[in-house]
Amino acid sequence: MAERLLVAVVSLRSSPYGRRMAIPARNGPAQPRAARSRDRAQRFEGFADTEGRFFRALARNQDRDWFAVHREEYERGWHAPMQALLTETRARLEPLYRHEPLAAPKVFRIYRDVRFSKDKSPYKTHIGGYVAVDGTGHGPSAAAALYFHVAADELFVAAGQYMMDGTQLASFRRAIVDDGQGGTLQQLLRKLTRAGFGIGSHDTLQRVPRGFDPDHPRVDLLKRKGLIVTFPALPRRLLVSRKLVDWLTVHTKRTVPLVEWLAAVTA
Repeated sequence: MAERLLVAVVSLRSSPYGRRMAIPARNGPAQPRAARSRDRAQRFEGFADTEGRFFRALARNQDRDWFAVHREEYERGWHAPMQALLTETRARLEPLYRHEPLAAPKVFRIYRDVRFSKDKSPYKTHIGGYVAVDGTGHGPSAAAALYFHVAADELFVAAGQYMMDGTQLASFRRAIVDDGQGGTLQQLLRKLTRAGFGIGSHDTLQRVPRGFDPDHPRVDLLKRKGLIVTFPALPRRLLVSRKLVDWLTVHTKRTVPLVEWLAAVTA
């Protein structure tokens, strides 16, 4: 990111005589108090700990009374840091997305949707959030520049489109069999896997979709119902460090061409 050129500025203050007088400012114009508070709130300083002790305790205490008592612990130690982490990382990534802007970060609710589940536990035992390319959908069908998930026993970082809807999937498959677009995708994935990234998706068909050549050279991609790349292993010690922002930025930059490809193809 290009370095900013620091310039001398002048701020105006009221004089004792009711006139406006110019006074040189040392570090630029003063920020409004609300803006300073917002900047501090959006600066990632680390999660509560590296072990996810809150989520271990929540797994043992799946009741609303317990959560009500410990809500502040969750908000301060996990939800607010996740929001700050995604906000700060998004700011670093946005200049790299030249064709489409990045949407505001989204942190998932901790409440489980139990309507169709036999497990009626009310709370998730992890926290997750993502930054998507604007206009590509919501949740798992969006083209995500970054998805980050923290649990007591799992760290998961990825980018891409985890679960495509029917329209997106049809466009994705047409692009795969196109020599130009499909060849570009194959090159992007080859470069990422050589750098230690993995390839995944929500689901993979056992057979080639109807209407496609079962001997197509990119048949493995045709069977996928989404496409993400999973990041190399993230050291847990970074969860409590500002270095996590740097780690995510370095690795996420590598995935920008793939995410832009997906956003263009499935929009």
